[in-house]
Amino acid sequence: MLWWEAIVLGLIQGLTEFLPISSSGHLVLGQVLLGLDAEAASDVSFEVFVHFGTVMSIITVFRSEIISLIRSAFGALGRPTQLVATYRADSAFQTVVLILVTMIPTGVVYVAFKDQLEAAFQAPRLVAGMLIVTGVLLLLTRLRKDPDGPITPLRALLIGVAQSAAMIPGISRSGATICTALYQNVEPSRAANFSFLMLLPVVLGATVLKTLDLLEVGAVSVSLTSLALGTVAAYVSGLWAIRAMLGFVRRGKLQYFAYYCFLAGGLGLVLL
Repeated sequence: MLWWEAIVLGLIQGLTEFLPISSSGHLVLGQVLLGLDAEAASDVSFEVFVHFGTVMSIITVFRSEIISLIRSAFGALGRPTQLVATYRADSAFQTVVLILVTMIPTGVVYVAFKDQLEAAFQAPRLVAGMLIVTGVLLLLTRLRKDPDGPITPLRALLIGVAQSAAMIPGISRSGATICTALYQNVEPSRAANFSFLMLLPVVLGATVLKTLDLLEVGAVSVSLTSLALGTVAAYVSGLWAIRAMLGFVRRGKLQYFAYYCFLAGGLGLVLL
């Protein structure tokens, strides 16, 4: 992998991880357009580093909220007999519990369909088709006018189901989760913030798993320069993408990303 290819893939990862246009889908299509073979483009070491870049972008933007969530979680664990009362009184602890709820369907689907999901990354036309599905999800948010409700455990479970569906490359994780929240009348800013916060344990988990794979392989096939450039590119583009996405959600402008998904998916179906 050349240094400029690492920057391009890092930028793609950072932007599409948070914008509702599917990071996995764009990485699959990006490797095809760059002419990278699947083994080079999916190099474990590169995945570890660019995922670390996106993790750091989430932590940078939401550092205050993350600190509050951690403090509330440890505080509640120190009073195990008062968990129900703490949940009712502490909004930060409520968010922690709701994030844990979203991880239930995500974990079940990953364990049950891991091989099938990994095989989907070798099917560019499937990815293109799923981008069109993402576009439909985004466009349908126009039918929900002025949502203003909270996130409940049941709503969080359904948001987790949407996150599970986004394991299919081409289905946007942020798009699926935010749209599912909006469909359930969750207030837009709350939906967007929750989507990004619930992503953190998922990305951290994926990074840990990839790191274990890297340790098992015991070799880094990408140069340190390419790894560093890809990581920085993912971090910087991730910062911009998170802040841009929060603005689009608050203004109710997700349909713009729908048009892009239709275009990218259509071109993919025609050209690949």
